[in-house]
Amino acid sequence: MIAPAVLSLLIWIYLLTAHGRFWQSGPVLPLRVPATTPVVAIVVPARDEAPVIGDSLRSLLAQDYTGLFRVILVDDGSTDGTAAIARGLNDPRLRVVTAGHRPAGWSGKLWAVNRGVAEAGSADMVLLTDADIVHEPAHLRVLVAQIEQHDLDMVSEMVELACDSWAERAFVPAFVFFFHLLYPFDRVNDGLKGTAAAAGGTILIRQRALRRIGGVESVRGALIDDVALAAAVKKGGRIWLGHATLARSVRPYPAVADIWRMITRTAYVQLRYSPLLLVATTVGMALTWLVPPTASLFGHGLAQYCGLAAWIMLTLSYVPTLLRFRRSVLWAPFLPLIASFYVAATIGSAVNHHRGHGVAWKGRDYQGKAA
Repeated sequence: MIAPAVLSLLIWIYLLTAHGRFWQSGPVLPLRVPATTPVVAIVVPARDEAPVIGDSLRSLLAQDYTGLFRVILVDDGSTDGTAAIARGLNDPRLRVVTAGHRPAGWSGKLWAVNRGVAEAGSADMVLLTDADIVHEPAHLRVLVAQIEQHDLDMVSEMVELACDSWAERAFVPAFVFFFHLLYPFDRVNDGLKGTAAAAGGTILIRQRALRRIGGVESVRGALIDDVALAAAVKKGGRIWLGHATLARSVRPYPAVADIWRMITRTAYVQLRYSPLLLVATTVGMALTWLVPPTASLFGHGLAQYCGLAAWIMLTLSYVPTLLRFRRSVLWAPFLPLIASFYVAATIGSAVNHHRGHGVAWKGRDYQGKAA
């Protein structure tokens, strides 16, 4: 057990000292007013979002942005009255359109986004946001202030996620932690680094950047569309990614099974459907998360000392995320158990794919590709 324990400790030394400060709590945007007020079109793709769409749209229409803005709700084949709820708000700044027939090669959400961007016309910027996000009144102006002050092409924020049920308290903070580990925000925001990522709940992008990359069509088949869009924009442009304090998701994940489905939906997509990457990822996750407590509890001598040191490091790395979610730091030592759940869900995602189930979302089964 000595070799795995030593390797695990070396992994954690690298992660904490040279991996883009992935463990930090920030960055977040300061409250400020933009110097200029470009025209903004807010595009909301929605499919069967009746329980949340009203609150989301009302929050967008209540923005205190002094420039011109309008909201475009793109109804993507809803059968639960989502569009009717939107029309019932009776606000002239809100336009409800239908996504229409989706051509082959497009993912459903991106086709709806593309329809909304087309409807945006000559707006200087487009805010892409999900139908389950509620925004504080200052959110739009803070986003515009950031993109204008730093002459960025795209600004994105990971919105606050619901963390109320036992399952959410156990697994949702870790979801954000692992995303930050995959895409350290410091590296995303560094124009000299190749790392690119975005969070689909909030993406403010300039129309000129969309035109430069060939529009939404350039990523039309992507199932992890936010990261694909960020990667396209960062080639020749500047992006910024942080944590939101003015937007939160109201989509609940009340049970462990709900979170399992959320992970399995796209985990194997992240590995490009590669069995070799799956094996490598599983081994890497075991060394990073499972070896430290195992060596600490069952090892001897050097193996035990290395395992304990690595366990302490990973525990401390998780504390800022727990504090962001206002959760007890007593969760931190149990991160290896939580990571085991994510490893199992990733394997489950691969099993689903090879059984022909693919990526399923709201009645659509993508079978590992845009469909």
